Amino acid sequence: MPLPAIPRRVKIGDAAAFAGTTPRAIRHYHAIGLLAEPERGSDDRRRYVYDDMIRLLWIRKMADAGIPLDDIRAGFEGATGIEQSLARLEESLVSKAAAIEAQRAAVHRLREVGSPLGLLSPLVSGRLRDLAPGALRPDDLDTLLVTERVFGPLGAAVQANRFIVLATHPGLRTEEDRLAEAEAALDDTVSPDDPRIEDLAAQRCAHETALGAAIDRSGLDETLEDLLDQGDEHVDEEEGEVRMSPMEAIGKMPYDFSPARVRYEERVIELLHSAHQDGDTPRTC
Repeated sequence: MPLPAIPRRVKIGDAAAFAGTTPRAIRHYHAIGLLAEPERGSDDRRRYVYDDMIRLLWIRKMADAGIPLDDIRAGFEGATGIEQSLARLEESLVSKAAAIEAQRAAVHRLREVGSPLGLLSPLVSGRLRDLAPGALRPDDLDTLLVTERVFGPLGAAVQANRFIVLATHPGLRTEEDRLAEAEAALDDTVSPDDPRIEDLAAQRCAHETALGAAIDRSGLDETLEDLLDQGDEHVDEEEGEVRMSPMEAIGKMPYDFSPARVRYEERVIELLHSAHQDGDTPRTC
């Protein structure tokens, strides 16, 4: 069988097709000095010979490996810095592999647990996954998302105990809803000196005390402590997560609180602190 016609020189389109790249990329290689300009034909178009094609193939192989073009050129010139480039590249690939593995685990968790619960850390979602469908409200999940960002997975896991109790104790959930509605009514029409604020803060403190007692009876804190004693692998922060101090994070999270609502929140904290000193410690906030 006779061989096909074998050209001694080829145009840039044929060179690009053979090397698995594009004419634009080859022109860029010329512009940065990575590939020497070839001779031009009578039509003033570039013509590539065998040695040019070999160079192109090596460039393509190294570029596919992730080696920067400047380092490829340095390698062709015999510079020793290529080893440093390869070391940096390997470190970068290890980091990317870890990020891809974290993404893969997140996707697996979403498929297994469901969205949006699966978007929370495994420590948090694992504590909530056995609740009946609909037991967790969207607002509950929103709150856990914020808490996880401010205090990390462990802080959100502690708060998850609260939502487990609310989901399994209808009376406490009813009281929670009543208080939330009353708190929402503390808008800009209410004075920070309104006497209702003190009464509502006392009711919230009593409710938090009741929630804390229910959590104690449920043993939820003990199961969380068992996980920590076992060195649970999901307590650590997400890979690459930019962390802030809780105070810094709180200062960056906007809340549309009226002056009356701010005073109410301050008063609740004061009452809870006083209850803590008296030994009647709510464990939900």
